[in-house]
Amino acid sequence: MSPKRGAQTPDELFDIDSLLSEDEKSIRATVRQVVDEHVRPHVAQWYETGELPARELARTFGSVGLLGMHLDGYGCAGTSATAYGLACLELEAGDSGVRSLVSVQGSLAMYAIHAYGSEEQRQQWLPRMATGEAIGCFGLTEPDHGSDPGSMRTTAKRDGDDWVLHGTKMWITNGSIADVAVVWARTEGGIRGFVVPTDSNGFSANEIRSKMSLRASVTAELVLDGVRLPSSAMLPNARGLSGPLGCLSEARFGIVFGALGAARDSLLTALEYARTREQFDRPIGGFQLTQAKLADMTLEYGKGLLLALHLGRLKDSKGLAPQQVSLGKLNNVREAIAIARECRTILGANGISSEYPVMRHANNLESVLTYEGTSEMHTLVIGEALTGQSAFR
Repeated sequence: MSPKRGAQTPDELFDIDSLLSEDEKSIRATVRQVVDEHVRPHVAQWYETGELPARELARTFGSVGLLGMHLDGYGCAGTSATAYGLACLELEAGDSGVRSLVSVQGSLAMYAIHAYGSEEQRQQWLPRMATGEAIGCFGLTEPDHGSDPGSMRTTAKRDGDDWVLHGTKMWITNGSIADVAVVWARTEGGIRGFVVPTDSNGFSANEIRSKMSLRASVTAELVLDGVRLPSSAMLPNARGLSGPLGCLSEARFGIVFGALGAARDSLLTALEYARTREQFDRPIGGFQLTQAKLADMTLEYGKGLLLALHLGRLKDSKGLAPQQVSLGKLNNVREAIAIARECRTILGANGISSEYPVMRHANNLESVLTYEGTSEMHTLVIGEALTGQSAFR
């Protein structure tokens, strides 16, 4: 490629398009257009009010095949993992909460039913979830058990041919609008998953509204007070923690790409601001310190995207180990939040205004940094892979 003259975007500087297939670029363009039309004009207001038209967005996303797009059959698009990652990047360039809506729907709730469910469960739920007609959530985290899900207190006990569930789940995306919840509970035979219609007696969801991050996202507490389910509600192919952790690996893969969307949007905003904002009779982009910031951030963004694409190609060819997903999640979220914070300094006081997306991205990434595995947990996963010694206990 011959070098271009004039200003370039970070993606152009790394020549990212040369690494993508035509199908991948087409999917990326479609998602970018959907975000430009349906998210960007409204997301600052959604964030301000702490509300998200999640059902309307889900139907919009379903109409273009975004929900469960990396799954096969049952109305799902069956795309590559890399294409799904690129879609997550574009969604999170709009807002992390919007990407979370799609990620929880497709990589947690739908994936759990697709990978571990019975054929009856798949037929009942997946086609409607793929269109956005039905919304799903994923109940694993509890108020006192985040990084240690194996210590969960939610129980499922046999009563004749039925199961009866008791417990509480916390920080559940889509929880208060979901039609179905995939809930993980402790049984006499170990941890098992259950497909729980949210209109079941004893099920309730309380929306969590006092948030400083992911405000354009529906977050809830789930309460299961004697929820009675038939034996057919259990996911037959998931036993122990391997089931929910397998789902989390799927969702974390999307975050590896998604966090870079927030970083890219922050970086492009700072670049445009640096080109047009004048101080001392010249654009601030002409000053060395500003250029140093932009260069360093572009390097970290580009390296993160190359890592994400490499992991995507591995996943598409031979699959990913959880430790490899941890490499991507740890690096890319850590660098994305650093980029958003640095971009805020380039915008100065304007950086805290909702007129610009940078502070919103930085705040959202505070949640992305700790959900679906904190940075500390992913560090220890990598450490164990390198040394063969577990440091969790």
